[in-house]
Amino acid sequence: MESRSYHDPHSMKESAVLDVKPLRSLAPMLPASLGQKSTFCPSNAPPFVCVTPLGSFATASAYPPGFCPFFSSVGSPQDLNQIPVEHPSYLNEENGFPRASGGTTPPAFYKEAVIIDSSGKTTKRFSNYSTFPADSSATESSKRKKNKSRQSLADSTLLPSSHDPRESVEVVLSTFDALRRRLMQIDDAKKLRPDLKAGSIMMSNDLRANKEKRIGPVPGVEVGDIFYFRIEMCLVGLHSQSISGIDYKTISFVDQEDSVAVGIVSAGVYGNEEDSEDTLIYTGQGSSNNDDQKLERGNLALEKSVRRANDIRVIRSAKDPSITNGKIYIYDGLYKIHESWVEKGKTGFNTFKYKFLRQPGQPDGIAVWKRIEKWKENPSLRGNMVLSHDLSSGIENKPVCLVNEVDYEKGPTYFTYSNTVGYPRSISSVKPLQSCMCPSACLPGDANCSCLRQNGGFLPYSSNGILVSRKPLVYECPATCQCLINCRNRVTQVGLHLHFEVFKTRDHGWGLRCWDAIRAGTFICEYTGEIIDGIRSINFDEETDYVFQPMYSDPDFKWNYVPELLEETGNVDLSETPKLLSFVINSKNNGNIARFMNHSCSPNVFWQPVLHDHGDDRYPHIMFFAIKHIPPMTELTFDYGRRPAEMGNHMNPQREKKCLCDSVKCRGFFI
Repeated sequence: MESRSYHDPHSMKESAVLDVKPLRSLAPMLPASLGQKSTFCPSNAPPFVCVTPLGSFATASAYPPGFCPFFSSVGSPQDLNQIPVEHPSYLNEENGFPRASGGTTPPAFYKEAVIIDSSGKTTKRFSNYSTFPADSSATESSKRKKNKSRQSLADSTLLPSSHDPRESVEVVLSTFDALRRRLMQIDDAKKLRPDLKAGSIMMSNDLRANKEKRIGPVPGVEVGDIFYFRIEMCLVGLHSQSISGIDYKTISFVDQEDSVAVGIVSAGVYGNEEDSEDTLIYTGQGSSNNDDQKLERGNLALEKSVRRANDIRVIRSAKDPSITNGKIYIYDGLYKIHESWVEKGKTGFNTFKYKFLRQPGQPDGIAVWKRIEKWKENPSLRGNMVLSHDLSSGIENKPVCLVNEVDYEKGPTYFTYSNTVGYPRSISSVKPLQSCMCPSACLPGDANCSCLRQNGGFLPYSSNGILVSRKPLVYECPATCQCLINCRNRVTQVGLHLHFEVFKTRDHGWGLRCWDAIRAGTFICEYTGEIIDGIRSINFDEETDYVFQPMYSDPDFKWNYVPELLEETGNVDLSETPKLLSFVINSKNNGNIARFMNHSCSPNVFWQPVLHDHGDDRYPHIMFFAIKHIPPMTELTFDYGRRPAEMGNHMNPQREKKCLCDSVKCRGFFI
């Protein structure tokens, strides 16, 4: 084992500290849309780098000239040599990005910016979603109009009117992901970078939260929150570096100013040690393959934080099982650096090491993920709290665990587990759904695909099975279609693919949660049971706990993207509200995991009508999808709805129950 050499920044050996540069020369490169008319860039600065949607990196030399990350990170040329390019197909002219030379006109989503280097040379670069006007006067007029429109969007349409920071963060993330899903849908064949484009649009319209860097907690961001893109963390102010793992700022202390670290991302690029839940051995930034790491930039900020003992936000990462080489970023709370040292890496060059210790008294973050890994290997590790290893008795693709950590109740009231729906008449007598003739799978842009035409010309799901937009009705491929069972338009028919557990809550009966992280737009489950025509056919006094009423949709709930942000204000149909459905689903005697989902006035799940086995739109399947990214072991809830005015006296007033969701938006009751 390599011996540790403890040090402070004033007593390091010369061989361990090389080429220290003043921090003032490391001016950040920000998009022109943030108000900078020009940006200073050091003449010796290396090309910028941008993160891929799968969590790895790609060099910016392959991007259009001057593409600026939202929060740039200046790195050494040695850093760039260590960054793999996993998806070069994203970065050529054929797929939408112009080549670096040849005078190619930039695509519509880049905006002109003027860059002045240290020698005074002026160059034109492009960033952010925009179009290019014909002349300078048109440019100024267009800028004024767009700035006014963007300000209006930021002030009234998107950003919440309340002062709840959590709501602001969730609106920003929801708006970003809705844009990303839509961009992915319209650019499906080209495979452009929808995350970068969506982030650029958000930045251009100033749709961000927590714009100022800070030490300590970030308002509205909670320990355990998950992110699928580095840009998401930039937009909510958790980590302002789109590339670098170390985020830092200059702080005025009593004795002097110091540049201290405010956050780090441990994403597996370097050899960090993450076995412990509360301890992290973090490796400094910079190449260690052909040179010693240098005490500059982020490394210097971390060293200053050893002395200052300031809180540092730590974001850890986990593998995203839904995407090859994908990552999920988990905010693990506040840490302090306990000690630092220099040791030789495997290549024989010096690297900086920092021992982070998690501050006590915080909610669990990465600890939840580590516990779940052990449960998946051996569910019996949870002891007597596990009442059943599979409540579904093998019906579902993955076992549904039944757990009680609260009291001695042995399980919910007896019912028959079923993942099918009972119709009031035989399904064979219902008119069939129109089917397609696609040979293997429905493909985007196929004008001959009847399934695309029924869904408005677009496939309703992304290539990895994420619902793109909430619609009055989604048409999936029926069994009579020629396409295979793995067609991306058969998402809800293939059963559960997540590992769920039914658990006893402390104050509202049994609930449902998941062992896996759930991405926004992911299919959760169907609400199964017996379909009964008419609201008056149910005795609510007896059946109240296990009845789903699809006629009660919250008119204030919006999930789709804002078309103005994509300048699609013309003929885009973004209707979300399903038509009035005059049936209920009774799951008291027969049902699945959906019957255990509780109500919340601020839910994380919504329901979507889907047709796939018949063509009668009066009886669609009720499918549930994730509203937002949901961390593991978070209770899954949906809004049971409000009493509609047309019900009048037909509703038993005793049907209303006191709400215990404790949400800022809590209405006090549900039906």
